[in-house]
Amino acid sequence: MTSTFIVLAAINGFLGVALGAFAAHSLAAYFSDKPRMEANFKTGVQYQFYHTAALLGVAFAAKQFTSSLIPLAGWLFLLGIILFSGSLYVMSLTGKRWLGAITPLGGLAFLAGWVLLAIGALQG
Repeated sequence: MTSTFIVLAAINGFLGVALGAFAAHSLAAYFSDKPRMEANFKTGVQYQFYHTAALLGVAFAAKQFTSSLIPLAGWLFLLGIILFSGSLYVMSLTGKRWLGAITPLGGLAFLAGWVLLAIGALQG
C-alpha cells in the first residue's frame, strides 16, 4: 500500500507542476480578462499540491500504523483532489459555474481524510 500512495503522490505532483505551468504560460491570455477564473485554477493547483504532500504522508504513516483508516485517508485525499481541484480546473476552463457545486464535495473528502488520518494514528 505504501508504494501505491507514493506513486499517486508522484503522479499528482507531476500534474500539479504541469497544470501550474500550463496556466502560467499557455492560459495567461485566456485568463487576462477573467481574473476570477485564474484565481480558481490557481486554488486548484495549490490544494492539489497540499494533498500530494498528504498522500506522501499517508504512504509513510501506513508503514508506522496498522489502522485501516490510514489508507482510507489516502483514498479520500485522492478523491478530494479529483473533485475539488478537478472541478476548479474544468470550471475555470469552461466557465461552467454549476461545477462549483462539486467543489465542496472535494473539500469534504479532504476534511474526512485528515480526520481519518488523525484517528488512524491514534489507533496505532
